[in-house]
Amino acid sequence: MRLSTKVAYNTIIQVAGKIISTILALIAVAVITRYLGQTGFGQFTIATTFVSFFAIIADFGLTLVTVQMISRPGINKNKILNNLFSLRLVSALFLLCLAPLAVMFFPYEPIVKLAVLLTIISFLFVALNQILVGLFQRELRMDKISIAEIVSRVFLLVGVIVVAKEDYGLIGVIGANVLAAMINFVLHFVFSRPYARIRLEFDFTLWREIFRKSWPLAITIALNLIYLRADTLILSIFKSEAEVGLYGAAYKVIDVLTAIPFMFAGLVLPILTISWTEKNKEYFKKVLLKSFDLMAILAIPMAVGAQFTSREIMSVVAGADFAASGTILQILIAAVVFIFLACMFSHAIIAIDKQKKLIGAYLFVSLTSLALYFILIPRYSYYGAAAVTIYSELTIAVFVVYYVWKYAGILPNWLVAIKSLAASMVMGAVLYVLPPSFYEIRGGIFLVLGVGAIVYFLFLYLLRGLTKEDLRILSKK
Repeated sequence: MRLSTKVAYNTIIQVAGKIISTILALIAVAVITRYLGQTGFGQFTIATTFVSFFAIIADFGLTLVTVQMISRPGINKNKILNNLFSLRLVSALFLLCLAPLAVMFFPYEPIVKLAVLLTIISFLFVALNQILVGLFQRELRMDKISIAEIVSRVFLLVGVIVVAKEDYGLIGVIGANVLAAMINFVLHFVFSRPYARIRLEFDFTLWREIFRKSWPLAITIALNLIYLRADTLILSIFKSEAEVGLYGAAYKVIDVLTAIPFMFAGLVLPILTISWTEKNKEYFKKVLLKSFDLMAILAIPMAVGAQFTSREIMSVVAGADFAASGTILQILIAAVVFIFLACMFSHAIIAIDKQKKLIGAYLFVSLTSLALYFILIPRYSYYGAAAVTIYSELTIAVFVVYYVWKYAGILPNWLVAIKSLAASMVMGAVLYVLPPSFYEIRGGIFLVLGVGAIVYFLFLYLLRGLTKEDLRILSKK
């Protein structure tokens, strides 16, 4: 099977799998939010966000380094994977165990602190899983990831339904998440057997090489963590659990959406790495810019459409009690655009092995964002948090594009993005004039979104942002 065909196959499988798993995840969120309410979901959000600080630091850049290291020609793939897996286990156990100790110094209720203790189990499975994800990305077998994710989401959905029916409370919801994470890891481990025999291995010489490659990523990830997750923790200190719940519900939708570019970028990263290593710059540029165009085509209509549908989307996703989250989503969605547009360029920096250059950028954004959080959140609550999130993602996007231009000589081609914006504005006009009855009927939001999608892609095609040749190549692949 040719490389282009493999990529197309894996992209289709991933998209299909992501659609199914996203639907299952959103249904699970709908059950959780309706069951726990604003305050209970706020407690759930605090616990998961708190542990995520330690889990992301424990990553130490190993997820991205995995793909980079096992994509090099002539390497001992099993040896590298075994040591990456072992290093991840050690770092995750050490750092995750700090979470229940650190939470004792925060003014949270006892149930939140217990939830933090239990949540570390699910994050441990997630941490180990990410090394195996790197393997499947390298082998272009994203179907395995999709199967595992869908199965685990089914267990999560069934679990939270049982929890809600039997009234097991917040701890029951955390337990359902632990079960789903465990199943996801077990399936990934079983599926990895044909490609690698994973076992514990401690080659400290190799560990030093891994650290040499990963420490710049580790620092950028830690700094990235400050401006991405500090908002929820600072909000939980200054504002009520209900406000955290409203913000967390909107952020759940954002998390779902931003999984798309990172899913695609993870698939393309080995191709970028190989083409750059082989000094095939033209192919590197072609893949990068085509991927950027795809991100623009997907992201821009999301931002425009959300301005007309966010309240209804949040009511469907989280329930009528969370309709107020729609206003938060309208603001946060701008950050999604910048994440989509910057994602391929941030992965290109990893492919050309210039990740150290981003440390200063992330340090600047983290410090300024942290200062802005403490200034704006006490005054403007979740609106202040959302505004700073937009600032941080926009600034990082500017930095990553600049560094790719500086070290690879490549800048985005904005033509497709401009055409996407024009088609999105037409779509927005249509959504604006739709009768209120479209929204009021049962399931009307899906009809509205369908109309918007048809209008958008029709006008994008007419503007030649999406051509017959693109459609022919896609259908052929």
